[in-house]
Amino acid sequence: MTTIDNMINAVSGILYQPFIVPLLLVAGGLYFTIRTGLLQIRMFPEACKVIMEKPKSENGISSFGALMVSTASRVGTGNIFGVATAICLGGPGAIFWMWITAFIGGASAFVESTLAQIYKKKNPDGSCFGGPAYYMRDALGQRWLGVIFSVLILLTYALGYNMLAAYNLQSTFASFDFYDKTTPAIIGVICAVLFGIVVLGGAKRLVHVTGLLVPIMGVAYVILALVVLVLNASNIGAMFSAIFSSAFDFQAIFGGFSGSCIMWGIKRGLYSNEAGMGSAPNAAARADVSHPVKQGLVQMLSVFIDTLLICTATAFLCLSTGLGTAGFVSDGAADAAGYVSGSLSEVFGGAGPVFLAIAMSLFAFTTLIGNYSYCESCLAFIMNRTPSHKFLVGFRVLATVIVFLGAVATAGLVWDLADMCQGLMVLCNVPVILIIGKPAYDALKDYQKQKAEGKNPEFKAADIGLKQKTDFWN
Repeated sequence: MTTIDNMINAVSGILYQPFIVPLLLVAGGLYFTIRTGLLQIRMFPEACKVIMEKPKSENGISSFGALMVSTASRVGTGNIFGVATAICLGGPGAIFWMWITAFIGGASAFVESTLAQIYKKKNPDGSCFGGPAYYMRDALGQRWLGVIFSVLILLTYALGYNMLAAYNLQSTFASFDFYDKTTPAIIGVICAVLFGIVVLGGAKRLVHVTGLLVPIMGVAYVILALVVLVLNASNIGAMFSAIFSSAFDFQAIFGGFSGSCIMWGIKRGLYSNEAGMGSAPNAAARADVSHPVKQGLVQMLSVFIDTLLICTATAFLCLSTGLGTAGFVSDGAADAAGYVSGSLSEVFGGAGPVFLAIAMSLFAFTTLIGNYSYCESCLAFIMNRTPSHKFLVGFRVLATVIVFLGAVATAGLVWDLADMCQGLMVLCNVPVILIIGKPAYDALKDYQKQKAEGKNPEFKAADIGLKQKTDFWN
């Protein structure tokens, strides 16, 4: 396992050189921000409006339903332990750079999700599906690249992210007296069984469960963070001073970029909001909307909900207590669970770790479900046909076993694997949407034109001169 971890860490180290994944994310996000005319600010109110629109057909999934699936994956253990890790290893300034990557990443999320809507495919029952693999095939004309990307999604979500979610969940209980060497396995079994029950129930149950749990857990967690912030109001000035002074300590940043606040902000920001990775478009393509831009705006909003709201809540919760990170870093690794648990204990005493365990159980469970929901359509794309029922059952059982393995794995392995996989997805997806992004920009202009005319925008491929045949927009 040490040899495997060393190999994974070596690949990850190459990917996160400043001129590879970080450059793609930042430069790509800035380009999309400019091309869409600062969409994140200009059309934020419109994004809030379209989120509650009903689907066009009775059997379709609404914008809100698709948002909940993508948010279930985004809003999870990364919002708590990912943020805590970034602070411990990169300093408070990592939070500022998470904000920056989320803001510009909102434009990337809009473009990739709008493209997924334009090139989405139709099921026999009239419902829709799609994602980056399909716009790589249909817009770029490279099915082989779509196959590679689909494999990367399987590796990232069924393996990397779900192992990490299971590990983070069991590590939450390390602060309790009952925790011993058998606890990870026990929690792994419980988590795997619950996960297996849900995924064997089918996609509609995924949407139902995540749609119910995500808003509840998100609101409760933000309220708790606000309570902590109010109770530590005297520390707010020092907290913001620490964030900004660390964020702009360029001597420290360029003295060791791989361990700087910028790099940790990018790494954990990407793990948290996934903007540019090409994951959320798989959920966005399922939405039954009258215009692709509507779902692009909704997915942009999801990035903001994730990072600017939930991740910020974790950062403020930890930093406002004044609890230092020195005791939670050892040999280049961070005890993220201990840092968050300790911060809560500073305010709520013994009740803090209990709340964290409950919150993490909900966050981890919805993360596991949301992650898995991306996988089955990728299997169909790779195989170029609908997988048989027996094959899907076998895959679901394998995914369930992986959840258990994540709970008993080491911290280094699960984090390094997740970092490597998400970096490879960025490397595959961002160049593609930079090349084929024009239909998304044209669709945005068409949407704005119809809105200016007082219409509820409806999209036709011919209106933007789209040459490729589509399943829905002809």
